[in-house]
Amino acid sequence: MATSETQRLYASVSRDIAKRIADGEFRIGARLPTERVLSQLYNVSRPTIREAIIALEVDGLVQIRMGAGVYVVNDTPRGGNPAPLDMGPFEVLEARRAFEGEACAIAATRINATQLDDLETLLALMECEDVIKSEEADEEFHMVIAKATENSGIIMTIAMLFDARRRSPQYRLMTEKSRAAGVYPSIKEHSDILIALRVRDSKAARGAMRRHLARVLDSFMETTASIEVEKIQALVSYQRKRYDIND
Repeated sequence: MATSETQRLYASVSRDIAKRIADGEFRIGARLPTERVLSQLYNVSRPTIREAIIALEVDGLVQIRMGAGVYVVNDTPRGGNPAPLDMGPFEVLEARRAFEGEACAIAATRINATQLDDLETLLALMECEDVIKSEEADEEFHMVIAKATENSGIIMTIAMLFDARRRSPQYRLMTEKSRAAGVYPSIKEHSDILIALRVRDSKAARGAMRRHLARVLDSFMETTASIEVEKIQALVSYQRKRYDIND
């Protein structure tokens, strides 16, 4: 868990906006400033602002209206207290992309036949119509690859990132939005990863994993967008530069 506000910029921003709402600076029914304006106001990146807005939405203080913006709907958190703030959703994805890309490259040189068969089985399970079971198979797919590195540090780090994802109310909200938008684990992307592992191609495995997690980041950015539809692609382009997604 993050231990300082400098490690959780989005939490600091979220709390400040919540205070402004409570103080009446941003009144119920009013639209919040745009992400661009807020990022300049707080001198942070737009992904940080997006995470802060998601935290405010979890607390029931704001409502994201597609194509219209973010509106204040309450001046106190739902239930009286704000939800716990841990690692930000986009931070989790960025960290996963960094660690799992390299883990996949290492796994390509060490993975055994049983683990490859397990990945094949999990890939088939991802195709089931039950989205929860599909997502569980997805997580296990990634953990099998982590275990194939035979490196306890890598295994614990990736497991910790999945734990952070599970305990984050903000990440859960993003997941719900993605499900509602019809975003499910990609069979093609996971198949590309498995193909690279089978031929023990570290470079291809790294690239396949990074492309997969970049696409997850893209989908989360689009399904949590609060700006006008015609600006979404511009924001996605910005995210690609911010997170170096094109590698």
